[in-house]
This record gives sequence, C-alpha cells and structure tokens, in this order.
Amino acid sequence: MKKNSLLLMQAALCLMLGTAFSACSTAEKDKNWQTAAEIEKNISRTHFRNVDYSILDFGAVADDSTVLNHEAINQAIVRCAMDGGGRVVVPAGVFYTGPLTLKSNVNLHLSEGAVLKFSTDPSLYLPQVRTRWEGVDCYNYHPCLYAYGETNIALTGKGTFDAQGQETWWSQCGAARYGWKPGMPGQNMGGRARLLRSAEDKLPLDERIMTPENALRPQSVNFYQCKTILIEDVTLLNSPFWVLHPLLCEDLIVRGVKIYNRGPNGDGCDPESCRNVLIENCSFDTGDDCIAIKSGRNNDGRKWGVPSENIIVRGCKMINGHGGVVIGSEISGGYRNLFVENCEMDSPELDRVIRIKTNTCRGGLIENIFVRNVKVGQCREAVLKINLLYEAREDCARDFPPTVRNVYMDNVTCEKSRYGVLIAGLPGDDNVYNIHVTNSFFNGVANGNRVEGARDVVFENLHINGEIAE
Repeated sequence: MKKNSLLLMQAALCLMLGTAFSACSTAEKDKNWQTAAEIEKNISRTHFRNVDYSILDFGAVADDSTVLNHEAINQAIVRCAMDGGGRVVVPAGVFYTGPLTLKSNVNLHLSEGAVLKFSTDPSLYLPQVRTRWEGVDCYNYHPCLYAYGETNIALTGKGTFDAQGQETWWSQCGAARYGWKPGMPGQNMGGRARLLRSAEDKLPLDERIMTPENALRPQSVNFYQCKTILIEDVTLLNSPFWVLHPLLCEDLIVRGVKIYNRGPNGDGCDPESCRNVLIENCSFDTGDDCIAIKSGRNNDGRKWGVPSENIIVRGCKMINGHGGVVIGSEISGGYRNLFVENCEMDSPELDRVIRIKTNTCRGGLIENIFVRNVKVGQCREAVLKINLLYEAREDCARDFPPTVRNVYMDNVTCEKSRYGVLIAGLPGDDNVYNIHVTNSFFNGVANGNRVEGARDVVFENLHINGEIAE
C-alpha cells in the first residue's frame, strides 16, 4: 500500500509541476504514450459498401489529353453516393481531368497504374469554394479534390494524383525562379496582402472572394468540415499549393502516402483545426514543411477558437522540406497533444526536424509535444527549433503573445546540423517553458545549443558532439 501510494504521489507531482520525463517514473513516461494509443483507438474508421463504380461506365476516356474527364468522374461519385456508397474506381491509364468533388460514403480509388492528371487551366477551378488560404477564411479556387461537410470519405489506391502545379500554378507565387515574369498573375501583386488585410479588418466572408487576378493557388486535396476520412497508399505529385489540407476535420487517417512536391508553399500535409489524426508510414519530399499543423491565422484563428489536437505521426520518412514535423505558423487557435515516433529524416535541404513557429500576431497555447525514437542523418539548421519571432515584419496587431510549453524529446539522434536545440523566445522567459531533451545524441553540430527567452529547459543525457550538454 505504501509503495502504491508513493507512486501515485510521484505521478501526481510530475503532472502538477510538468517536470522532466526523467524525474518521473517509467510508468509516468509510458502514460503519455498510452494516451496516444487511446487517441488512435478512438479514431473512427471508414467503411464502404462492397460495390464498385468504374468511371469508364460514365464515359471517362483514358490516355487522350484532348478529353477532360471530370464530368464523368463527378457523375460516378454522385451516383455512388446516391446509391448508398462504395468505390469509384479509376482503372489503369492516364485520365486528364478538371476539379473533383467527393461525397459521403464514397471511396475514390486509384488503381495501380492509374494516373489522374489535372488540368492547369485556372478557369476550370471556378466558381470559388469556401476554404482557408494560409489560415484565413475566404472563397478561392476549387481544389483539385474537394469535399465540404461530408462523412465517411476516402482517397485510396496505388495510383498517382498529379496536379501538374509546375505547368501554370507555381509561377503565380510571384517568384522568378518559378517562372513568374512582370505582367503575369502573382500573389505578390496584392492578392495575398488583400486577403491578410481582410482578416485584420474583420471583413465578412462574402467580401473575401478571391479572383484569378489575386493568384492564390488551390490545394491538391482540401476536405473541409468532414468526418471519418482515409487517405491511403496514393502518390501525390506537384501540387499548386499545399498538398493535403484537412480543415476543421475529425477522425482522419493518412497512411502509406507518398508526396513529392518541390513547388512554392508546397507543404505535404497540413491538418488545420483538426482533431484525432493519424499520419503513418508516409514519405515527404517537399518545397516547404513536410507536415505542418495549423489552427487559423490571427483574427480568424481566434474567432473560430478551434485548436488542432490529438495528432500522431509515426513511421514516416522526411527528405527535403523547411521542417519535418512543424506546428505553425497559422496556429492562433492553439494546439495540444502531438506524438511523433519512429520517423527517419535526412537531407541537407531539410531545415529542421521538429519546428514550432509563431509570433505575437498569432497568440494561442501550444502544449504537450512528445517526440521519441527519431533518427536523423542531417538537417540544415536545428534538430529542435522553437521560434516566437517568426515573420517579424508581418503587418498585424501584435497584442497576442503565444505560449509554448511541455515539449519532450527522447532518444533522437542526428549526425549533422548547425544547432542542436535553438529557441528564440520573447523578452523574458514566460512564454516558452518546460522543454526537455533526454537520452539523445547530436553529432556534427556546428554551434551547439542556443536558448533565449525560455525557462525550465532541461537537457539530461543529451550528447552534443560527444559531450554532455548542460
């Protein structure tokens, strides 16, 4: 009885004080990961009728670039949904298409050898649909695949989803290296600034209809206010903008997906204000963050007040990108409960491993980040970076200091980086605290650790270039 009472008291003390893993018992460490197991257990799974609808039966034609098949594919999706659901099957072959809209109880299945090749004619992606762009509510181009308010939906199969963003869309970021030239549409010509200002000025949504002249590129896949989602096994290429963007969704599994997207703002998977998410056994090679967790930007994020929470990242491989697993920067609704384990990352073009980025425009509470068993060959800047000074020149009200707390990293190895732990907090030490790195080995570190604007930063058995860090 005395032993059990002591263990209970110790566990309670650890929870109350937020002390390091090492100060708590092994049972207390395991309890956090048991929480991850409970989250995974409670994610609702998709289920579909065992009925197939071939897009060929609705008039789709393969391997003919003069034929666009989105009407046929959308008809198949609607018929499947009206009949009670099932699989809409894209057989082997190349199918040129415009935008698609997924419906409840439908699994859009890309067979092995199937390629959906999306048109880059912007006029096909009108009229605009309700979405968020960089965390701001608006009406914008229809994504390549879109769903709004649907339940029990899936995108599966061994086929390929090629958005062809490099053909037209990438240049609209406004950068010469992506092909933009004076006189071409570009978000740098005022469109992005217009949208961000509309949120700062709290304009109603019906006054935020973005036009082709604003040049705000669409996502590849945007599921908005959907529940019970599966994205499995597909290969996604060359998105115009973010690749996977689940928004205000619940119960999402992304499994075995391969993402290659070297375009501008080419994030791989961005769950935004989402709850109960599992991302496992995926690979990312991106022009921006591999996985970036978000919850709305500035006024819009605070207006909704919906955090992202309960996200598990497991068994994934990250190659190029600004960050492997990232929180922010559009994180004004807050974030809690991230579990990252058994991942591999390696590239001189991968900037950071775990990254938290925010600023005093965003506000919000970011807490309970658990990372273990991550193997890194090399990254460019830091293994762990927490930055509360992100986008210092952003035009916004800076009255919302964010808080980052309870970050635990255990058994992480890295063979090359400029920094091990890099923290840039706000003046004082009240906004970043309770940060723990334990049982980890960072070699080839050029500049050691750098910590500013934080407290209760604990290194235990952290080896920097073979020496114990203090």
